[in-house]
Amino acid sequence: MKQLLILSGKGGTGKTTVASAFIALSKAEAYADCDVDAPNLHLVSHNDETYSLKGFYGLKKANIDPDKCISCGLCYTHCRFGAVIEGEKYIIDTNSCEGCAVCRLVCPVNAVTMKPNVVGDLMLYRNEKRVFSTAKLHPGNGNSGLLVSEVKKQMKDNAKKDTAFAVIDGSPGIGCPVIASLNAVDMVLIVAEPSLSGFSDMERIIKTARSFETDIMLCVNKYDINTGITEQIKQLCEKEDILFAGCIPYDSSAIYAINENKPVTDYDGKASDAIKQIYVKVFERLLDKV
Repeated sequence: MKQLLILSGKGGTGKTTVASAFIALSKAEAYADCDVDAPNLHLVSHNDETYSLKGFYGLKKANIDPDKCISCGLCYTHCRFGAVIEGEKYIIDTNSCEGCAVCRLVCPVNAVTMKPNVVGDLMLYRNEKRVFSTAKLHPGNGNSGLLVSEVKKQMKDNAKKDTAFAVIDGSPGIGCPVIASLNAVDMVLIVAEPSLSGFSDMERIIKTARSFETDIMLCVNKYDINTGITEQIKQLCEKEDILFAGCIPYDSSAIYAINENKPVTDYDGKASDAIKQIYVKVFERLLDKV
């Protein structure tokens, strides 16, 4: 199964808009949303599939048994994360606890135990035709890279054996979730924005993707809001030997489509036409690769 990952570097460039359009145009049988901090692909995918949810466990959190605690203060003294709250009986602030288990190690009466901790939810939508994997990290929790890996694994494990390709909506930025998204994909489509911050973040995500030695294509969304930077992006693609897939113009019909929770390509317009042309170029290369 070939995997196409859509990234942006900067948030708000239109990555999910392009991803949802590609899913609709290709009638993808497997797709995933790896933006686990703020997933939104499900809003435009209109899933009528069977829905299942399971908890995702991160590092265990410490818990102090008040009946065993002798208030010696060793856990409070040794905790480097300020997670132990001092009082008549010491307790753990689970939001601050990093699961290092030092408190358990130093406790002389074994009052501290490490308990499982649910940090997010894995969601799976599926029917006889397609599978959609996504997740949502609970507020204040980390391990988003591990959760992204589970999203991709869940998609792959539940996809039909003869599924030709999968479309993955990646995370914004260049951090751990993006690195987990990049693992084992066949092609990356970068959706760039013609702004100073968009150009800077695009350069960083290109460098990150290059380290995985994956095929890279790039398109520019809302290219006509700053044609000067759009030209700089094209020049960079030529310099870096990156395949330029095309430009998407600003189009108010895209806003209407998003408000209606539908892919942009469901409506006629300049943006829809441009995305369809980019889609053809990207999938011809993706499915042509051995």
